[in-house]
Amino acid sequence: MRHKNCSTKWIACLLTAVMLIGGCGKDSGTTGSPSDSNESGNTETASPDDSGNSETNDSGESGSNGPTVQLPDYSDVTALDRPAEIFVEKVDNLADDFWFGVDVSSVIAEEESGVVYYNEDGEEQDIFRTLKENGVNAVRIRVWNDPWDAQGNSYGGGHNDLDTAIKIGQRATSYGMEVLIDFHYSDFWADPSKQMEPKAWADMDVTAKADALYAYTKESLNALLDAGVNVTAVQIGNETTTGMSGVKNWDGRTKLFKAGCQAVREVSAERGQDMLIAIHFTNPENSTEYLKYAEILDGVSVDYDIFASSYYPYWHGTLENLTSVLGEIATTYNKKVMVAEVSYTYTMENGDASGNSLSEDSVCELPYSISVQGQADCIRDVTAAVAATGEYGIGVFYWEPAWIPVPGNTYEEQSALWEAHGSGWASSYAAEYDPDDAGVYYGGSSWDNQALFDFTGHPLASLSVFRYLRTGATAELKADSVPALDLTFRIGDEIVLPETAPVNYNDGSTAENPVVWNEPDVEQAVAGGIGNYIISGTVSVDGDTFPVTCNLHVLDLNFVDNYSFEDEDMSMWTITNIDDVTDEVFVVDKSSDAVTGTHSLHFYSTQDVNFTVEQTITGLEPGTYYFQITLHGGDARTQDMSIYAVADGVTYTEPTDVDGWTVYRYPRIAAITTTDGTITVGAHITSSSGSWGNLDDFILAPVAE
Repeated sequence: MRHKNCSTKWIACLLTAVMLIGGCGKDSGTTGSPSDSNESGNTETASPDDSGNSETNDSGESGSNGPTVQLPDYSDVTALDRPAEIFVEKVDNLADDFWFGVDVSSVIAEEESGVVYYNEDGEEQDIFRTLKENGVNAVRIRVWNDPWDAQGNSYGGGHNDLDTAIKIGQRATSYGMEVLIDFHYSDFWADPSKQMEPKAWADMDVTAKADALYAYTKESLNALLDAGVNVTAVQIGNETTTGMSGVKNWDGRTKLFKAGCQAVREVSAERGQDMLIAIHFTNPENSTEYLKYAEILDGVSVDYDIFASSYYPYWHGTLENLTSVLGEIATTYNKKVMVAEVSYTYTMENGDASGNSLSEDSVCELPYSISVQGQADCIRDVTAAVAATGEYGIGVFYWEPAWIPVPGNTYEEQSALWEAHGSGWASSYAAEYDPDDAGVYYGGSSWDNQALFDFTGHPLASLSVFRYLRTGATAELKADSVPALDLTFRIGDEIVLPETAPVNYNDGSTAENPVVWNEPDVEQAVAGGIGNYIISGTVSVDGDTFPVTCNLHVLDLNFVDNYSFEDEDMSMWTITNIDDVTDEVFVVDKSSDAVTGTHSLHFYSTQDVNFTVEQTITGLEPGTYYFQITLHGGDARTQDMSIYAVADGVTYTEPTDVDGWTVYRYPRIAAITTTDGTITVGAHITSSSGSWGNLDDFILAPVAE
């Protein structure tokens, strides 16, 4: 159990401790005297031997400029020399010191929970040796100020306090890896959805908080360096798109950035240790916002080196856009650029009794095959996208490749380990700090199907991609995955499923192969009418069979042409930007914003929003019809939105609104009568500056008699 109430000793500890272990006293906001240390404040530092066990080294007297701990040296470990099991296209323009990195911040908690890692031969082995043998040359480690409750219980997520960071950093350093320290400046997760201040900083104004952040950063870095950790880069904040340490406005945020940067520069000069400074954001698909962030940092002279971005391919737009926006920032402001977080799923199976961030229920579009080869392709392509920025591209870090299931056959067995060792994404003890999220949804790993180790700790072939990025690799050709089919029919159409299905091969090629569908599934869809159905089947590939599914959608009749904006031809639509005040009104290809397919009509404006979108349908049978659309959006302080229809000289309207992303509205005009067979349907969107949204699924259909 850690003792957290050490605020009265922190100044003495800064001067005398060899290294500072554990989180800080909750009154001071800085790390305090080492837990489990002797009266003088000196400690003995544990460092890993070749098997991952610990040896004890006497560090002796040391201040902030004293000698560092001598760690075991396994830096001569070289990459494995064996036939490749994956295809890898060579990446050009890779600098000699390009970071092939991983973030393994949960690894200590995993090992404390009984997780064992193996090498390619199935032998138990220190995971850091396995990483090094597969080409990894850098490790990223998150640091939280005080991720413990008053009784010393871990909030979970790897309980990544300074003590944990030192242990991970020492092991990475022993294998000759560079270390990126990722300060969240929070007691738990910091990302765009939450940027909570540490408990100890709760009552501070921005100036006092900047002072505390400065002191905490200096003290922590000195402790890491004293412990022998090869800190070569420091991240000031994590995914700071919406704020940092409870500060949301840019004026306050940049004060915190500058305080952290100053601390790093001073420690770097005092210790003679070169350390690059990264500022980290996410959502690069919002390229206009990214450029604005870089402009703000430059305008107030934040002294940093690397503009870092998260990039998850299922959330963050195209690789072309990633290269473009990072490249523009790099050349405009002379900054290095990198991807600080990336990952991809190799299976939709769930390895533990806790749900996954990516699952079969996920609404996002997956751009690669769900396979080990798909993972490798993702890592390779993101690396190429960063390298394409030229001399500015400095590295890529894969997020949590070792966060796999803990032992246990039941939820109760695994939950006991998550609670005891903090190896789940959150424990129940986190409720005191984050009651609305962690306090409700605490549990195990949400990332096990995106790891680079299987559920039992054996490395996947995708881990080896790092050792092939400079040279490329070929493997035995074999079927890799069979993607699900997605078919849509209108009520009354004959439902005919294809006789073949596309099979993805591990070299990136695709070929059609015979498929056999489950007839009872098909019969149920034919008889069921309007609805969504899953049809199972099998595909034959070179004598082997693979499962395949077809997501079958049976929809009502719809006379709107290009109703969900999937077709490139937009000639049937009339979009009128009234008074040209709306900055953005265009079709966007982003599955997470769409209802059907991947496209929707997007709007946003720094001024007022005011536009209409409409289509005229002719040749209808005289009768009564209904009209409906789907929309969502937000940040509309004022709004006046409606859908409309015009038929036989009569105008019909129905009001609507937006109130959040994926909070869908389904405005519907129930009865529109036409005698001449012509109906114009549309939407009129007006709202305040800063508002945004997406329109999709325009449906005009006859009213059932």
